[in-house]
Amino acid sequence: MGKYNFDAVIDRKNTSCLKWDFGPERKNRDDLLPLWVADMDFKLPEEILSDIEKRVRHGVFGYTDPKEDYKNAFKGWLKRRHNIEIEDDWNTVVPGVVYGIATAIRALTEIGDHILIQQPVYYPFSEMIKANKRVVVNNQLVYRDGKYFIDFEDFEKKIIDNNVKMFLLCSPHNPVGRVWTKEELRKIADICLKHDVYIFSDEIHFDFIYKGHEHISFAHLEDKYKKKLIIGTSASKTFNIAGLQVANILIPEKEVREKFRRENDAAGYSQCNVLGMVATKAVYEKGDEWLDELLDYLEGNLKFIRDFLKEKLPQVKLVEPEGTYLVWLDFSEVTGDIQVLKDIVEEKARLWLDPGIIFGEETALFERINIACPRATIETAMNRLYDAISAK
Repeated sequence: MGKYNFDAVIDRKNTSCLKWDFGPERKNRDDLLPLWVADMDFKLPEEILSDIEKRVRHGVFGYTDPKEDYKNAFKGWLKRRHNIEIEDDWNTVVPGVVYGIATAIRALTEIGDHILIQQPVYYPFSEMIKANKRVVVNNQLVYRDGKYFIDFEDFEKKIIDNNVKMFLLCSPHNPVGRVWTKEELRKIADICLKHDVYIFSDEIHFDFIYKGHEHISFAHLEDKYKKKLIIGTSASKTFNIAGLQVANILIPEKEVREKFRRENDAAGYSQCNVLGMVATKAVYEKGDEWLDELLDYLEGNLKFIRDFLKEKLPQVKLVEPEGTYLVWLDFSEVTGDIQVLKDIVEEKARLWLDPGIIFGEETALFERINIACPRATIETAMNRLYDAISAK
């Protein structure tokens, strides 16, 4: 038993919680067990809450910018946990990584330009491209023997054929759980360098890496790959503080950074959320032990799902994750009909998962499940799924 109790069930209802309170608005019902959005059901530890509470008790919440203590806390975390070293001026603080992606798209590409993604992938990638009047180009990840791989020949061909200006990388990958190797990242980087393509590397899940794997950041690669590089990071996933709206966008090249900042200014954003800044500093200074225990707990949740599926639902295939707390499940041996799958998950099992279709058309028979919750919740979800499929 560790210092922190991740088995504790926190009642999040009636807190305007997107995950728990918006079933009626989004699903027209309120009886679904929500395991969809990437939002953890764990409470922050007291040592971090005390820093936030201290700032709240000060009672004045005017305009705020990060100073050296914030910068040092962030740099310390990057060095300590990931062996990443950055210069202070690389970082621009923004409300979120998706905001950073949208800002980079507007700053570095033109209306009508083509932007490459790798489906199945985090759906705001394509949403931000389309919302900003650019064109989505897909380099479909290859699903082989229960694992996903990059088709590098298609990757380069799509760039050439579509005159692609920017590539959005998900690293670690959401939803398929890949933690890309240095060899894979170098291949990506070489192709993008060859064809003068910007890379936005979304590394928001970089703290969730399972045993036997290592997160390689684009910041680890040689300087020649950093000329057109943007890296998105945040404590929002690691410590579940997305509602406090602080992210760090790292841009090594001065000219690229200035373009990004001009677009950020044009959006009307300047000073960051004061409580988000305080919380981010606190978690990066005091959150190591909590995160270490959380990672062990998530490994336990993953083992429960792996064992449950093997014993009771072998027709549901687990795509073994190397990182993230989002698990990708293949239901293609259960049914070949999207509507039947929806009926199993929502009507029979009464679960709210993220359907595979939102990540790309080719994965309509997959579901994404969020395992960052108490074990009892996972057990309930798996038993409901078993009953629903058994009754099919």
